[in-house]
Amino acid sequence: MGVLYIVATPIGNLKDITLRAVETLKAVDLVVCEDTRVFGKLANEYGVDKPTFVLNDFNEAVKVDQLIKRLQDGDNLALVSDAGTPLVSDPGFKLVREAVAGGVKVESIPGPTAAIVALTVSGLPCDKFMFVGYLSKKDGQRKTVLMNLKSIREILKTTFIIYESPFRLVKTLESIKEVFGDIEVVICRELTKMHEETRREKISACIQNFLENTPKGEFILLL
Repeated sequence: MGVLYIVATPIGNLKDITLRAVETLKAVDLVVCEDTRVFGKLANEYGVDKPTFVLNDFNEAVKVDQLIKRLQDGDNLALVSDAGTPLVSDPGFKLVREAVAGGVKVESIPGPTAAIVALTVSGLPCDKFMFVGYLSKKDGQRKTVLMNLKSIREILKTTFIIYESPFRLVKTLESIKEVFGDIEVVICRELTKMHEETRREKISACIQNFLENTPKGEFILLL
């Protein structure tokens, strides 16, 4: 049997990669990635010359069996996402699940995760937190989840971490304001990149800012 390595890669700054991650990527037989163009930048930076296999949300269900067979035939595979730690709001769960079920050894090569990076700079309590990922695109479902989170916070004082795209940011902020009121929130974007930004303000101020300035980049909301 081969080994499936879950390799964390930088969330922005290409220097944020571990020596072990580079060594692993250079040693495996195949790198499984979301997008060969994105991984290619990292590969060129660190001299990783390995064949790649695209695995994403659109093909994961039908491609997993091919990868499991390679693992069972003795190949070592590295799973990477476009940025950060694989499986955290990224593809790969089905591959890991089937690998575990098939007796394949799965090993994690730890590294950056945007949610944790945002938490550490937020100024919010870090002793307890809940990673929510992306909220639903549908207004009703999104508000239902937020109402459930509000109920949880009444029992357990915790920091919520939410991912959001620039296209739905304002709608999500409006939903949070409707459920939680005009509370203080922290918004991070483009972490570790040139245009990194962290905003700490009332939701109403956030909404006004992003109505006047088109949101750009991937966002992390903390409340």
